[in-house]
Amino acid sequence: MFDVLIAGAGPAGAVAATLLARQGARVLVLDRARFPRDKLCGDTLNPGALAVLARLGLHAAAAEGLRLDGMIVTGPGGVRVIGRYNIASGRALTRRTLDAALVSAAVEAGARVEEGVLVLGAVSDTSASLPSIAGLVIKGQDGRPLRIAAPIVIAADGRYSRVARSLGLSRAARRPRRWAIGAYFQDVAGMTSFGEMHVRPGHYIGVAPLPGGITNACVVTPCPSRRSMTDLLQAAFRSDAQLGDRFAAARAVGEPICLGPLAVDCDVAGMPGLLLAGDAGGFVDPMTGDGLRFALRGGELAALEALRALEQGAADAHLRLLAARRRAFAHKWRFNRSLRTMVAFPGAVRAAGYGAIAAPALLERIIRYAGDLHAA
Repeated sequence: MFDVLIAGAGPAGAVAATLLARQGARVLVLDRARFPRDKLCGDTLNPGALAVLARLGLHAAAAEGLRLDGMIVTGPGGVRVIGRYNIASGRALTRRTLDAALVSAAVEAGARVEEGVLVLGAVSDTSASLPSIAGLVIKGQDGRPLRIAAPIVIAADGRYSRVARSLGLSRAARRPRRWAIGAYFQDVAGMTSFGEMHVRPGHYIGVAPLPGGITNACVVTPCPSRRSMTDLLQAAFRSDAQLGDRFAAARAVGEPICLGPLAVDCDVAGMPGLLLAGDAGGFVDPMTGDGLRFALRGGELAALEALRALEQGAADAHLRLLAARRRAFAHKWRFNRSLRTMVAFPGAVRAAGYGAIAAPALLERIIRYAGDLHAA
């Protein structure tokens, strides 16, 4: 018998498992992937995310990353602002490396991690006066559904969480709807110790340096083209006035990946017996590069409420978690949604560009806030 079942071994699930196991809870983590595995992401940890890892004693997970000293933001009309973190730094490393390190930390803490297991949904307990969750349903080795019981379940299985969606707790955002198309490249010219965000009318491009001379480059657009993803990426980079020369000799490493629609809305943090963590609890377009801080801190908050529920009962743990998530993230959620809305309107992007030219110090402050220096 396990105390806590966790669906998903990404950053949120792995952090929750580590913290719970350290306190003696019997934890089983289930993930359909086998680690290390590749995942499309911006591949950057901002200073706030690094601060969470350090506080939890998990800083070694980012040890192989490149140092990031800030962000470069460009816009229409030649806008270019360099925002330095100054008092802290970020790290850039692939999710393949980061996630595998966090899973290893969970196992070392005493959690049991089962890879290659597909979670189909939750086990509902209808015997109580209020519906509650009492475990998970997985696809067994013989292909048949298999139930695993536990008093507390944490769904950390991503923005299209099978658990949350099967219960009607999350849904794709109606607007804006965007897709991310990304790949790794070699021989991108002009890379520095800064991450980059290139905001254009109708889309934006994220670029990040990675160990080994590799560059992560991703286009986020509301209209995925019918052309091949490779052609779309090449057209976006090479037709861009500020990126064309830098990508002229670049070579893709592996196949590009398309992900979307990106944004997921979720108004709750679970239900009796179930807690949501990471992207399963809602996902905002990753414009500011702070998605990993949300995941890491969200996993921590879910673990704290799960421990409390094991001691005092799980009936209202999801309500306490919702309040904790709002205290931790509400201001940044509003900030991200405002940026996400602005990019959807070309006129707003151009106006912001003019504002950056007139008052670059303001954009520098925004970059530092986006980097979660307040949390670091």
